[in-house]
Amino acid sequence: MILLNTRPVERAHSLTQIFIHDDIEVIELPLLELTALPYSADLAQLYRQLSDTQVIVVVSPTAVDVGMQYLQASQIEMSSLANVQWIAVGQATAQRLKDYGISASIPEVETSEGMLQLPILQNLALRQVAFWRGLGGRQFMMESLQQQGIHILNFVLYQRRCPQTAIEQFQQLSSRLQTTIEPVYVCISSEASWLNWMKLCENNPEILSKCQYLTLGERLTQLLQHQQITGVQQLESLNPQSIRNFLLKQKGTA
Repeated sequence: MILLNTRPVERAHSLTQIFIHDDIEVIELPLLELTALPYSADLAQLYRQLSDTQVIVVVSPTAVDVGMQYLQASQIEMSSLANVQWIAVGQATAQRLKDYGISASIPEVETSEGMLQLPILQNLALRQVAFWRGLGGRQFMMESLQQQGIHILNFVLYQRRCPQTAIEQFQQLSSRLQTTIEPVYVCISSEASWLNWMKLCENNPEILSKCQYLTLGERLTQLLQHQQITGVQQLESLNPQSIRNFLLKQKGTA
């Protein structure tokens, strides 16, 4: 059994390490690379509105680091945000916020849908929510809140792209992935990573169709199914132990 660990470099290690004593080969193939966008006048204007914001949604550890860096650049004291409630998309993001002394709510399912179910966002008096995010991310969640009449402060702090190293590594792997008789599982944690995977496979459709996909959350699972992708298994969490338990179960029943 082969697992393609497609998490960004800074988040891949814990998933790789948990399989170290198992008969499962883990190949790190990051499909997303996160790079900060420059601090700008538009961001400075958004930061000045944060004190009137009730909730800040933070979607990744990178968003925490860049967001805090630019908060300091805006000369805004954390004390002015004392009444703000924070939402982290998952455990890793919550831990990074904790490093800055911030306690955050975390959804049971680490997706936009999971966050929308949090009681904080069910508050009928909610007026304004800020998003610390990457370019192109969390559109569904922001649109859902806007439809409820909530004003969105849209902090685009970084961009996501497919690393050049992944393109080169996939070219080296492609012949093996085409010919192996072992089951190949691919971790797909976002729509952006899925689009990058499809781009890598555009000249190797047989690889796209033969792999099994571990998808995070219902909406991402449905996206693949609507594209006639078979072999899709839905994850409720990116917790490495949960993924390990799932794959060991599959290996035992293969």
